[in-house]
Amino acid sequence: MTTTAREFHLAARPQGAPGPEHFRLVEAELAQPGPGQLLVRNDVLSVDPYMRGRMNDVKSYVPPFALDAPLEGGAVGTVLASGDAAVPVGASVLHMAGWRDYALIPAKHATVVDTALAPAGRYLGALGVTGLTAWGGLLIAAEFKAGDIVFVSGAAGAVGSLVGQIAKLKGAARVIGSAGGAQKARALTERFGYDAAIDYRAGDLRGQLAQAAPEGIDVYFDNVGGEHLEAALGAARRGGRVALCGAIAQYNDAEPAPGPRNLALAIGKRLTLRGFIVFDYQPRFGEFAAEMAGWLAEGSIEAAETVVHGLENTPEAFLSLFRGANTGKMLIEL
Repeated sequence: MTTTAREFHLAARPQGAPGPEHFRLVEAELAQPGPGQLLVRNDVLSVDPYMRGRMNDVKSYVPPFALDAPLEGGAVGTVLASGDAAVPVGASVLHMAGWRDYALIPAKHATVVDTALAPAGRYLGALGVTGLTAWGGLLIAAEFKAGDIVFVSGAAGAVGSLVGQIAKLKGAARVIGSAGGAQKARALTERFGYDAAIDYRAGDLRGQLAQAAPEGIDVYFDNVGGEHLEAALGAARRGGRVALCGAIAQYNDAEPAPGPRNLALAIGKRLTLRGFIVFDYQPRFGEFAAEMAGWLAEGSIEAAETVVHGLENTPEAFLSLFRGANTGKMLIEL
């Protein structure tokens, strides 16, 4: 007996911004699981900006996607058939065989999760690598301490919306966020507890940041790069720290983007700029998960989600990340 799966393949490597033509939906026949394998029906998929980098054939911290092969990404699914006694049929599992409706995966690459304690999507967002990125990037990479003034770019996104809330819970003196559009800027203060919000699409980013943080900033959590990084370097106080998480403003550039024009400010201001990858903090996942679960249970953190329905809409959900279509975590429910 076989199962017919639908899965998205990378059809071509984009030069510049990707489009629908770079994805191909194909059918594949999956056999019943052998020893140590699981047949999983995916329930929720994740799409994330970092996936854009994997579409390029370049060396990075994760291998590039292969052409004419299934794309990968976080997913939570239900086990339909099991070749591992430790993972029963009916269990919900977290794994990386996303971008498809059914998957045959090694049981050792799946983590059983309890969807009675939290919805499946939470394990892809606030309780998963998204949350760990926010927590580790702020508390470890940026060496946050109570009383800091914090600036976050991409502040209404999956990671950024959590960073601001964590900073407030940990005793930040002031938290400023930047987002695209008036509606998202309002969400920063009204939903996520930011003290001040910048709508970068309104222009004069440096002037808006100076008004929001007249005394300067101690921490900048960078999800965007480019103009935002320049503005943050200008606003940073002596001894400030920058956590370099992402640079979504540059991911679709066909040519390398120039570096910050004011990088030399880091010398006199004694700034620390630290890049990080979420896997750096995997050894502390238990500590993170316990703290985040407590915050979610008591309602101290809002785990915002933008949900798209249907496997066929996965590429468009991914592409819309670069247009700022999401507030919080972008998820696809099947």
